Amino acid sequence: MTNEAKKKRLRVIQWGTGNVGARALRGILSHPQLELVGVHAHSADKVGKDAADLCGLGEKTGVIATNDIDALLALDADCVCYMAIGETRVYEALEDWCKILASGKNVANTAVVSMVYPPFASRKLTGPVSELCAANGVSFYSSGFDPGFTGDLIPLVLAAGCERVDSVRVAEVMDYSTYADPNFTGEFFGFGHPLDFKAPMFYPGAIKAGWGSVIELVADALGIELDEIREESERVPAPETFETDMGRIEKGTCAGVRFEVQGISDGRPVVVSSHTQRLRGDIAPQWERLTGDKSGYRIEIKGSPEFNCEIELKGDDGDHNTGIVTGTAMRVVNSIPLVCASDPGIKSILDLPLYTAAVR
Repeated sequence: MTNEAKKKRLRVIQWGTGNVGARALRGILSHPQLELVGVHAHSADKVGKDAADLCGLGEKTGVIATNDIDALLALDADCVCYMAIGETRVYEALEDWCKILASGKNVANTAVVSMVYPPFASRKLTGPVSELCAANGVSFYSSGFDPGFTGDLIPLVLAAGCERVDSVRVAEVMDYSTYADPNFTGEFFGFGHPLDFKAPMFYPGAIKAGWGSVIELVADALGIELDEIREESERVPAPETFETDMGRIEKGTCAGVRFEVQGISDGRPVVVSSHTQRLRGDIAPQWERLTGDKSGYRIEIKGSPEFNCEIELKGDDGDHNTGIVTGTAMRVVNSIPLVCASDPGIKSILDLPLYTAAVR
């Protein structure tokens, strides 16, 4: 990107104002290369509010949230930062993307995590998006924290120091008790429901659909040929009733989940994404833990040399879940200048140069 391009303030529409979207709003408003020009809000109680009110800032911005898609897309904007829920409304998200791309705007996206690695995603998604990118000279990019940053960029950076890579394993180990998202994440994982509840996360193929993208991305980047992608999962009950920000968890209902997505080559797991999520520290003591019982990520590269890396993160309030929400938002917000400067098409981290935060 040229120095002139770096100086240009890109005009951005924020689409979605939930946990991640609100953090993205703050990030856009403080980013020296970005200018917020529009906000899409789904909830009626958010429509008509100033962007500052939706992300906890004191100084008004003059940018008012709307649900009028036509009015938003008529704005002069370079990019839409799309953070509406996607996993339970895939084709509604696709319809939104198509309208945005057709209006000549780039898309930086967190919705529908299979799009983190376009070769993995369904052609029903990538086909229309690719055609509209080419026709309108724009780009589409998806990322986040997990799937995304911790599962693709970080292990590949570590592997850059290897003579030989035998396997890659990324484990998220989290206490979800302070994550206030019972209506989506709680329902999706089945927290607070009977262990046989048909939570969407545990439908056959759902875990692969969620994290298979980073498995294939890492395998392709390292030149590993996969035979198949496997998934496994288990749930454990609450020993008694207790309260969390994820909701009230009755005794005997789901209080912890563990699952893995495994890329198999020559009969053994070679690229693995593992997740252990508890609603209290003493849940499932037999499951994996990080050093000091912290919440975060463990990244293990087997080979020569061998890497063992643990990552702990905290938000402004000291909480790890706040840190993850902020990291998810900023991984995408910080990509916007490069997405706008790239050649037209669907992008992954393998297509964009390394990018990082902009100094405020």
